[in-house]
Amino acid sequence: MAPKMSKTALLPRTAPFGDQERAHLDAALGTATPIQRAWLTGFLAGLDAAAGQPAAATAAAPAAPPKAAEPLTILFASESGNSEKLASDVSKLARKQGFKPKVVDFAELDLATLPKVGKLVAIAATWGEGEPPARAVRAYGELMGDGAPRLDGVEFGVLALGDTSYAEFCAIGKALDARFEALGAKRAYDRADLDLDFEKPAADWIKGALKALAPAEAPAGNVVAVDFRAAGGEDEEAELSREPVVVEVIDHVNLNSSRSDKETIHLALEFEDGAPAYEPGDSLEIFPENDPQLVEEILKATGLSGDEALRKALLAERDITTLSPTTVERFAKATGHADAQAFVDSGEVKAWIEGRHLIDLLERFPATLTADHLTTVTRPLPPRAYSIASSRKEVGDEVHLTIAAVRYETHGRARSGVASVHVADRIKNGAKLRVRVKPNKHFRLPSDPATDIIMVGPGTGVAPFRAFVQERRATEAPGRSWLFFGDRHFTHDFLYQLEWQDALEDGSLTQIDVAFSRDQPEKIYVQDRIDAHAAEVVAWLDGGAHFYVCGDAKNMAKDVHAAVVRAFQTVKGLSASDAEAHVASLERAKRYQQDVY
Repeated sequence: MAPKMSKTALLPRTAPFGDQERAHLDAALGTATPIQRAWLTGFLAGLDAAAGQPAAATAAAPAAPPKAAEPLTILFASESGNSEKLASDVSKLARKQGFKPKVVDFAELDLATLPKVGKLVAIAATWGEGEPPARAVRAYGELMGDGAPRLDGVEFGVLALGDTSYAEFCAIGKALDARFEALGAKRAYDRADLDLDFEKPAADWIKGALKALAPAEAPAGNVVAVDFRAAGGEDEEAELSREPVVVEVIDHVNLNSSRSDKETIHLALEFEDGAPAYEPGDSLEIFPENDPQLVEEILKATGLSGDEALRKALLAERDITTLSPTTVERFAKATGHADAQAFVDSGEVKAWIEGRHLIDLLERFPATLTADHLTTVTRPLPPRAYSIASSRKEVGDEVHLTIAAVRYETHGRARSGVASVHVADRIKNGAKLRVRVKPNKHFRLPSDPATDIIMVGPGTGVAPFRAFVQERRATEAPGRSWLFFGDRHFTHDFLYQLEWQDALEDGSLTQIDVAFSRDQPEKIYVQDRIDAHAAEVVAWLDGGAHFYVCGDAKNMAKDVHAAVVRAFQTVKGLSASDAEAHVASLERAKRYQQDVY
């Protein structure tokens, strides 16, 4: 009896098989997985090659043996997740083009493997003032050191991400590009240095880089490069969750006392259609609006006060604060302002822009601009990301944030943080905000709830640890939890004090140690508390505890890291280098995690 035909016949009637043979093949192939079909393709091509089948045996030429896919290593150094996302994009496109991609996190890079990679794409973010992302520090230091291996025979391309509001724009990508070349590698595609609006130019660069790195003889259609991930799986769900949604503000509370010189807003937001699948450790991006008063000053300075469409764009779509050398250069070119161009040519721009914004440039070089000029000079207004301070298991369809209002004065003008002051001054209960979840899989609670955790979060750095403690309470996790918190004054700045006391009582928090820097003549910080509890910290870590740090990257995170190294030195009698190596091993094991900014 002939087998049942598959619902959709795969083989055409013109195929060189009888009806019964086609029915058998359709039945088998119709239920085969993509992996099984790919295997059969290679298997049959190999049989033909082994048999040495002459061309005259069939009307059509025999299939050539399958060619091995071209290996490609994609190395990324990421802090906020953008470089990692782009590395994934490179991998997907490379696989379709016949490459065999391998994505490697800088944090997990074994430097000895680099000389063997052949083809290399490196995507690197620059953090702070020209520094590598925290998780990439170890491997980056090794690559820049005297012990780095030669890379002769390696072909590479570097994609650099940065922020033009910082002086050392894309410094890490530039350094990697130069270092690979110095070690003997061949640049196959020129580096691109991209600002915050990187999506379109990054996509263009990826296409060009893969074309340049492709072998001289492009693989034919019988390349076997199977994507083993299920179609429409986690990647697709993640993309959908990246779409901005509108939420309602249901709680807006200043956590500092009225006598504090700080203002920290606890913001509770409610999702109308259910909270997205965020996890403790993730961030939430807020799409803010600019200060309306600053918008009016810019419109007045440019002679465009009557342009309502431009007013609306400057309020919600364009970055009207960032001032960088690129901004000044664009201004001079767009306006043809002779004095501005002379200023660019003088080489004084980099020093002058420090602490200044776009309005300062417009006032120094008065000119009547067009709306197109302002669009050319400015970049899109980017969202601001804040660590999520809640667990869905406790707050349901809400998400909580902890946002410090940024206010300061430079060059005789009051300045403010775009998103933080938008939230503090212009957002109240009932207001609507556009937001988007930003996952951070590198800042996660241990998979085993019995694992102990140590959390270091001064100021608003405590936000994700509020989520951690809520999660552990909701899941009744048996592991111990220890929090180090610091701020200026106990009386005025102890964020979530009553909640921590409740957590100590119900056992979701085992221990808390605090450091209030301005409550005594000598400054005391969280790293000082770690020093004071060095033996206990080491005992927890030796027992398998995970260590988390959230907050300022420039000083605090480095000081905390140094305190943990000192703890291993003093408690275990290790040398400085051995203690550093021990902490580095914790990082590689993902037991020392940082979320810094």
